[in-house]
Amino acid sequence: MIQRYYIWLIAILCFSTSCARKITESGKASYYADKFQGRKTANGETFKQQRMTAAHPTLPFGTKVKVTNLNNGRSVKVRVNDRGPFVAGRIIDLSKKAARKLGMLQTGVANVKLKYKKKR
Repeated sequence: MIQRYYIWLIAILCFSTSCARKITESGKASYYADKFQGRKTANGETFKQQRMTAAHPTLPFGTKVKVTNLNNGRSVKVRVNDRGPFVAGRIIDLSKKAARKLGMLQTGVANVKLKYKKKR
Protein backbone atom coordinates (compact mmCIF):
# COMPACT_ATOMS: atom_id res chain seq x y z
CA MET A 1 0.00 0.00 0.00
CA ILE A 2 2.75 2.47 0.89
CA GLN A 3 4.70 1.53 -2.25
CA ARG A 4 1.67 2.31 -4.39
CA TYR A 5 1.40 5.72 -2.69
CA TYR A 6 5.05 6.52 -3.50
CA ILE A 7 4.62 5.43 -7.11
CA TRP A 8 1.65 7.79 -7.51
CA LEU A 9 3.54 10.58 -5.78
CA ILE A 10 6.52 10.16 -8.10
CA ALA A 11 4.25 10.04 -11.16
CA ILE A 12 2.48 13.25 -10.12
CA LEU A 13 5.77 15.03 -9.51
CA CYS A 14 7.18 13.93 -12.87
CA PHE A 15 4.15 15.10 -14.83
CA SER A 16 3.62 18.34 -12.93
CA THR A 17 7.16 19.65 -13.35
CA SER A 18 8.07 21.22 -16.63
CA CYS A 19 10.68 19.66 -18.89
CA ALA A 20 11.59 23.14 -20.12
CA ARG A 21 14.56 24.95 -18.63
CA LYS A 22 14.16 28.49 -17.35
CA ILE A 23 16.60 30.86 -18.99
CA THR A 24 17.53 34.40 -18.00
CA GLU A 25 19.18 37.16 -20.01
CA SER A 26 20.25 40.60 -18.88
CA GLY A 27 20.78 43.68 -20.99
CA LYS A 28 19.08 46.78 -22.28
CA ALA A 29 15.48 47.12 -23.42
CA SER A 30 13.99 49.82 -25.61
CA TYR A 31 10.52 50.36 -27.00
CA TYR A 32 9.00 50.83 -30.45
CA ALA A 33 8.64 54.28 -31.96
CA ASP A 34 5.09 55.33 -32.82
CA LYS A 35 5.86 55.11 -36.56
CA PHE A 36 5.64 51.29 -36.30
CA GLN A 37 1.97 51.37 -35.24
CA GLY A 38 -0.08 49.43 -37.81
CA ARG A 39 2.92 47.90 -39.61
CA LYS A 40 3.36 44.14 -40.00
CA THR A 41 5.57 42.31 -37.51
CA ALA A 42 7.89 39.48 -38.51
CA ASN A 43 5.23 36.87 -37.68
CA GLY A 44 2.64 38.64 -39.86
CA GLU A 45 0.58 40.33 -37.14
CA THR A 46 -0.26 44.01 -37.23
CA PHE A 47 1.78 45.85 -34.60
CA LYS A 48 -0.24 47.65 -31.95
CA GLN A 49 1.37 49.78 -29.24
CA GLN A 50 -1.46 48.94 -26.79
CA ARG A 51 -0.65 45.21 -26.76
CA MET A 52 1.85 43.46 -24.50
CA THR A 53 4.25 42.32 -27.21
CA ALA A 54 7.97 42.41 -27.93
CA ALA A 55 10.69 41.84 -30.47
CA HIS A 56 13.57 39.46 -29.71
CA PRO A 57 16.36 38.44 -32.09
CA THR A 58 16.07 34.65 -31.69
CA LEU A 59 13.23 33.46 -29.44
CA PRO A 60 10.42 31.56 -31.19
CA PHE A 61 7.30 33.57 -31.95
CA GLY A 62 4.73 33.13 -29.21
CA THR A 63 7.30 32.76 -26.42
CA LYS A 64 6.10 34.40 -23.22
CA VAL A 65 8.83 36.47 -21.55
CA LYS A 66 8.87 38.05 -18.11
CA VAL A 67 10.72 41.37 -18.34
CA THR A 68 11.93 43.02 -15.12
CA ASN A 69 13.21 46.59 -15.01
CA LEU A 70 16.33 46.33 -12.83
CA ASN A 71 16.20 50.05 -11.99
CA ASN A 72 12.80 49.96 -10.25
CA GLY A 73 11.85 46.25 -9.88
CA ARG A 74 8.69 46.45 -12.03
CA SER A 75 7.87 43.41 -14.17
CA VAL A 76 5.62 42.64 -17.13
CA LYS A 77 4.88 39.59 -19.25
CA VAL A 78 5.05 40.00 -23.02
CA ARG A 79 4.69 37.72 -26.05
CA VAL A 80 7.36 37.67 -28.77
CA ASN A 81 5.85 38.47 -32.18
CA ASP A 82 8.66 40.30 -33.97
CA ARG A 83 12.42 40.33 -34.60
CA GLY A 84 14.80 42.93 -33.25
CA PRO A 85 16.12 45.06 -31.74
CA PHE A 86 18.71 45.97 -34.33
CA VAL A 87 20.80 48.21 -32.09
CA ALA A 88 23.99 46.85 -30.51
CA GLY A 89 23.67 46.08 -26.82
CA ARG A 90 19.88 45.82 -26.74
CA ILE A 91 18.19 42.46 -26.09
CA ILE A 92 14.48 43.26 -26.46
CA ASP A 93 12.16 45.88 -27.96
CA LEU A 94 8.85 46.39 -26.15
CA SER A 95 5.48 47.81 -27.09
CA LYS A 96 4.71 51.19 -25.55
CA LYS A 97 2.17 49.62 -23.17
CA ALA A 98 4.82 47.26 -21.77
CA ALA A 99 7.38 50.08 -21.54
CA ARG A 100 4.86 52.26 -19.67
CA LYS A 101 4.17 49.50 -17.13
CA LEU A 102 7.92 49.09 -16.63
CA GLY A 103 8.29 52.83 -16.02
CA MET A 104 10.77 53.41 -18.86
CA LEU A 105 8.95 55.85 -21.14
CA GLN A 106 10.99 58.85 -19.98
CA THR A 107 14.40 57.20 -20.33
CA GLY A 108 13.59 55.21 -23.48
CA VAL A 109 16.07 52.49 -22.52
CA ALA A 110 16.29 50.45 -19.32
CA ASN A 111 18.44 47.72 -17.84
CA VAL A 112 16.30 44.59 -17.74
CA LYS A 113 16.33 40.91 -16.94
CA LEU A 114 14.40 38.49 -19.17
CA LYS A 115 13.09 35.18 -17.90
CA TYR A 116 11.49 32.54 -20.13
CA LYS A 117 11.21 28.81 -20.62
CA LYS A 118 13.49 27.29 -23.22
CA LYS A 119 11.47 24.90 -25.36
CA ARG A 120 13.14 21.71 -26.51
